[in-house]
Amino acid sequence: QVQLVQSGGGLVQPGGSLRLSCAASGSIRSINAMGWYRQVPEKERELVATISSDGNTNIGYSVRGRFTISRDNAKNTVYLQMNSLKPEDTAVYYCNFGVLTTGWARFTSWGQGIQVTVSS
Repeated sequence: QVQLVQSGGGLVQPGGSLRLSCAASGSIRSINAMGWYRQVPEKERELVATISSDGNTNIGYSVRGRFTISRDNAKNTVYLQMNSLKPEDTAVYYCNFGVLTTGWARFTSWGQGIQVTVSS
């Protein structure tokens, strides 16, 4: 009923920038919190950043000052602007939405994941 589609990943050199997007479509009544998480092999998924429905943000310590999260409610889209990228930012990035459907069902929806590789 609800699909999240991510875009914007890829290969970038250290110090570079990337912008990730995640757009939701389907039977959506409203979206509460939106967030980004990342995961590397054999490690737990790590919170990168979240943004509430009224725009309050929470940025993970390891990316604070370098990453920015924003949202466009009209487009059901969340963005992650990543600057000053480091090799340790290499991971698969996942978006996460708290969704209320038109049928009044609440659930958490995840994107398909997108690879970000920071390497020279």
